[in-house]
Amino acid sequence: MPRSALLMFMLAAIVFALASVLAIAVLRFVAAVRRLSRGDRAGTETMLMADAVQAAVHRLRSEERAMKARAEESERLSSEIIGSMTSGVLLVDERRRVRTLNPAGVHLLWGSDPNGTKLVPLGSDPPLRDVLAATPALADVVEESLASGKPIVRRSLRLEGGGATASHLGVTVSPIRSTDGALQGAICLFTDLSEVAELEEQLRLKDSLARLGELTAGIAHEFRNGLATIHGYARLLDLERLPDEYRPYVTGIRAETEALRQVVTQFLNFAKPAELVLTRVDIRSLIERAAEEIRSEARTRRGQVTVRGEFESIDGDEVLLRQAFSNLCRNALEACADTGTAPDIIIDGAIDRAQSQLRISFIDNGPGIDDRVAAHMFQPFFTTKANGIGLGLALVQKIIVTHNGRVSASRNPDHGALVLVSLPLRDPH
Repeated sequence: MPRSALLMFMLAAIVFALASVLAIAVLRFVAAVRRLSRGDRAGTETMLMADAVQAAVHRLRSEERAMKARAEESERLSSEIIGSMTSGVLLVDERRRVRTLNPAGVHLLWGSDPNGTKLVPLGSDPPLRDVLAATPALADVVEESLASGKPIVRRSLRLEGGGATASHLGVTVSPIRSTDGALQGAICLFTDLSEVAELEEQLRLKDSLARLGELTAGIAHEFRNGLATIHGYARLLDLERLPDEYRPYVTGIRAETEALRQVVTQFLNFAKPAELVLTRVDIRSLIERAAEEIRSEARTRRGQVTVRGEFESIDGDEVLLRQAFSNLCRNALEACADTGTAPDIIIDGAIDRAQSQLRISFIDNGPGIDDRVAAHMFQPFFTTKANGIGLGLALVQKIIVTHNGRVSASRNPDHGALVLVSLPLRDPH
């Protein structure tokens, strides 16, 4: 083989070897690049997945916080609504334990919390009978609804004692059930019906007084006609021309007919419909005049009559109101005189702006009033006096009731009797 050909062959072999090495290096580089590319893609996918999970967790936490805030806002709003209600709200669970009692309910049942704290602390869940120990009638209604599982709608209850500010309650109890119908408790709503009950009582009293007045008027007229005839014949008899032994008889007839005539006159005054002549009446002035009528007699008995407190003018009939106040003052003086006690009579005025009432207390230091007597004191023809006919206080009640007021009698905590007159204040409008 020629030398040149051999050189060409060797050069070609070297070039081929170099090309092979270069090709292998290129292939390895490409493979490495491919491996590196695949590794980056896997890492990116992992990073993206981690970011997605983190975002989902963040979103769930945000939704949880929003739901918690909405729940707290809903609970706060419910508490504000229940706390702002003027009606009492009592929530009892199926175990007869109190879960909620709003401030209005506390005020209606107790007036105020004597301990200065909530009567039903959150989470304590006291038994129903313990909370309503002073008002068992209300507890009975709630128990009845829980026992029967049926609602009780608009039932009227009368509360006696216990310090409740309301004397009458309107109560509605509704059982609370779960979605499967299981009894979970009851909610009781109660409102103060005291004013409504008092208004109904006044209407009944006015109606009964009117009916009794009609009956009394008919009887009194019949008596008056007969008495007028007897008295007229007795006056025709000349005492000077009668024998001495008959004169006392005629004199007795005249005296008795005159006494009966005065009784009949009182009957007719009581039976006569009260026609009010309304004017602006200065109550303090009327009270002072009524007190002055008995002051000299009280001093004679080594006693005194005191007018104190706050009074205000009202719209009323001055003549009738003065008659009522004079009767009450006279009645207090006579109560002290019956026991020989030096009279200490106090007429105390107070203004209740919240109830728009003028309250006048007639207080004496006499023998006091028995509770059984107090319940009948203002009934016509009821009297504890030996010579009384029982129309004085009945006439007082008629006058006060006609003025849309109230009058009641009770034993004075210190000593004696207390008669309380309540009259409506003037409408500022």
